[in-house]
Amino acid sequence: MKKLEEYVRSIPDFPEPGIIFRDVTSILLDADGLQLAIDALQDLLKGVDVDVIAGTESRGFIFGVPVAYNLHKPFVPIRKKGKLPCETVSQTYDLEYGSAEIEMHKDAILPGQKVVLIDDLIATGGTIEAAAKLVESLGGQVVKIIFLMELAGLKGRERLENYDVASVICYEGK
Repeated sequence: MKKLEEYVRSIPDFPEPGIIFRDVTSILLDADGLQLAIDALQDLLKGVDVDVIAGTESRGFIFGVPVAYNLHKPFVPIRKKGKLPCETVSQTYDLEYGSAEIEMHKDAILPGQKVVLIDDLIATGGTIEAAAKLVESLGGQVVKIIFLMELAGLKGRERLENYDVASVICYEGK
């Protein structure tokens, strides 16, 4: 069986010259790659006491739901503003050019619950930092944040220095 890194398609000069885009869809397109990805993410949670798995839209859903299912834990979707039907809490965060806002249902996390956040990629860390703040605003405790891939050159891990952060694959560049 191949290593997980071998399933990642690298696309040079996308979205701009000098950037190597790490394409997660190539993992999803292969049953072995998908299984390796879910198993590797789940392995990062060995020994972690967790009540709830939460993931950010949309690739955090793709990887978070199977992990939640395997661990028999509930899954909380964290979505872009305006996508959830019930009362929500929201958090704004900065983008390279402008800002964005994410939300989750106000009743999704109970005070004291231990939460793991999952996403496919950590770059600058802004989205997942906002997700952690959402969890904490409801009284939840972020016990771990996990990613399939990390672009270490963008220093997102530094932004999350107060959290237990792990990634399956780490690329040194951007």
